[in-house]
Amino acid sequence: MHSDGLIVVDKAGGMTSHDVVARIRRLARTRRVGHGGTLDPMATGVLVVGVGRATRLLTYVIGSDKGYTATIRLGQSTVTDDAEGEVIATTAADTVTDDAIRAGLAALTGEIDQVPSAVSAIKIDGQRAYKRVRDGEQVELAARRVTVSRLDVLAIRRDQPGVVDVDVDLAVSSGTYVRAIARDLGTSLRVGGHLTALRRTSVGGFTLAEAATLEELERRAPDVVNLPLTQAARRYFPQREADAAEAKVLSHGGPLKPAGIVGPYAVFGPDGGLLAIVSEREGRARAEIVLAPA
Repeated sequence: MHSDGLIVVDKAGGMTSHDVVARIRRLARTRRVGHGGTLDPMATGVLVVGVGRATRLLTYVIGSDKGYTATIRLGQSTVTDDAEGEVIATTAADTVTDDAIRAGLAALTGEIDQVPSAVSAIKIDGQRAYKRVRDGEQVELAARRVTVSRLDVLAIRRDQPGVVDVDVDLAVSSGTYVRAIARDLGTSLRVGGHLTALRRTSVGGFTLAEAATLEELERRAPDVVNLPLTQAARRYFPQREADAAEAKVLSHGGPLKPAGIVGPYAVFGPDGGLLAIVSEREGRARAEIVLAPA
């Protein structure tokens, strides 16, 4: 049984990321569990969960690019920019052309300055934005630079009068709000828009292909880790091997000579075990986190 490692979960709709962590704590029989990037309750798909010492890798996972499939509904705006919030405005979208939709999405591709959804987990003066909105406050968040590296239209559907549903496949940098893309497309087309479906297909190199549902994990418990710590690090980071003397220095937090690798990167000991995550600066390779068992 591997107690330290990553689990790629296929989260079901209707539960929070914290609900998933709570369930895995029970299944893995340890309190030391965390996740690498929140998924809204409505969203499904890839949620990377760390168990034991692998929770320390999650800070790197959170910064990864993400892949999604999503459905944007044009013609309705909601308070949350997704289907979980109440509809606050409707404007018939029947006259919006496919070309206008494609052009609107093209304008939201590349490096853009995006204002996050007001109902988000971003903190303002120590309190989460969504709590302020629920308490009736008007919340203004600052725009942030994000990258939408891919935004492909899969289908444009006109199944009901007044609304147009646009299915998209996208790849984005960490910190990008897909529901803000839905909102901004609707704003640019002057009909309003919100997200009705969101499925995360990848986080960095972790994809749905290797994801397990909570029901599948339940059947495997307590052996729920599918990427043991060392294997997870080899998958995720550039790597360097250390000899016995270097391993000793590094496991005590000391620096190594640089290897010219753009970091952060993983260093493995002579036995193949993961010692540390390292980055090079000022002519030394220094540990960002030491993972060698004490």
